Amino acid sequence: MTPNEQSDAELGQWAHDLARELWLYPRSLTGHGVRATLDVLRREIPGLERHSVPTGYQAFDWDVPREWNLNRAWIETPDGSTICDTDTHNLHVVGYSTRGVRELQLEALKEHLHTEPGQPDAIPYVTSYYAENWGFCLTENELNSLPEGTYRATVDATLEPGNLDYADLVLPGSTSDEIVFSTYVCHPSMANNELSGVVVATALAKLIQAMPKRRYTYRFVFIPETIGALVYLSKRLDHLKENVVAGFVLTCVGDEKGRGYLPSRWGNTLADRLAKEALASKKTDYHQYNFLERGSDERQYCAPGIDLPFCSVMASKYGTFPEYHTSLDDLEFVTPAGLAASIGIYREIIRLCEERRRPRARTLGEPQLGRRGLYSTLSRKGSSSDARLLVNILAHADGLTDIAEMSARLNVDRDDIERAVALLEEHDLIS
Repeated sequence: MTPNEQSDAELGQWAHDLARELWLYPRSLTGHGVRATLDVLRREIPGLERHSVPTGYQAFDWDVPREWNLNRAWIETPDGSTICDTDTHNLHVVGYSTRGVRELQLEALKEHLHTEPGQPDAIPYVTSYYAENWGFCLTENELNSLPEGTYRATVDATLEPGNLDYADLVLPGSTSDEIVFSTYVCHPSMANNELSGVVVATALAKLIQAMPKRRYTYRFVFIPETIGALVYLSKRLDHLKENVVAGFVLTCVGDEKGRGYLPSRWGNTLADRLAKEALASKKTDYHQYNFLERGSDERQYCAPGIDLPFCSVMASKYGTFPEYHTSLDDLEFVTPAGLAASIGIYREIIRLCEERRRPRARTLGEPQLGRRGLYSTLSRKGSSSDARLLVNILAHADGLTDIAEMSARLNVDRDDIERAVALLEEHDLIS
């Protein structure tokens, strides 16, 4: 069975299984966890191309940091037991913690321990990418149970010049116009904020690869958040600005608690229209956020000077659900049904892209409608109103404006636009 023959529910289960496989990889901005993740994705979507840039590579105002690779981190308590062991959960160590074995009394150790006091059973996600530091994360309840005494904190990791790795997949269509799906591969063991976007993007790539023909060219981008987007843009900005007609950032697309839409900076791009039309066609209730509430890679894609038309359709938006950036964002919070719902919406976006009709007038200037029986041969006050819709459609039939956009501009129901376009096609006035 090809991906296109599978239901959204079947693809949602497949995506959840893939997330489970990727769950334990120790991802960060850089390192072997990212490379291992990209290896699995390349197995699933042949043609995925791996790329890398070295430490120190300048991407606009940012520099690529050193590569961090974690082997293991843990703390030995005064009685010899082990806590904060990354073999148990990846979030137990502060990301980019420097190597070392430190013996400290509890009060000194607490300066390097992080909890989420409002969620006493959650391990928080903490990083220090661009300043040398070290630390551990644990639940508030566990912190409160620690006895006085001497602790031994071990971070077995390397932080040295290396590479930042990322990957992309380009699936050519009959036109060079590109639809982009971008997601990130830098968060360890968080299901909604990280893996949901990765596995939904992979499912969509498999769907598009299986299409017998494509009108649009589709680009899938797997990058570390922020610095990865900046690196990618620094490498391909001219091409993207020339060819991208719509883009989507895939993140937080796996839970069942809600549905959100974050617009592009302009709010009226093709990406925005496709997103809202797909949500409407699925009869999905959703919360529309303001671009000022952005927080993912749309910050880079929509930045002034970059100016790419990117938006996001999410489940629960990042930062709005209590599980966000904690160990509670797990594979029970993200479900096959939640993933299936997102796959269905983006699948509809792809369908809308492929079926998107952009009428083009076949005459220079307005055609003579009267001799075709489309306009009254008696010129009188108000006679033009009978053909106003046809004339307005012809005025927008530039080969760039699609029928959905015409409907919005003219404030006319899409079905009425479709019928009028069909009439103009019958008379060879539109192609």
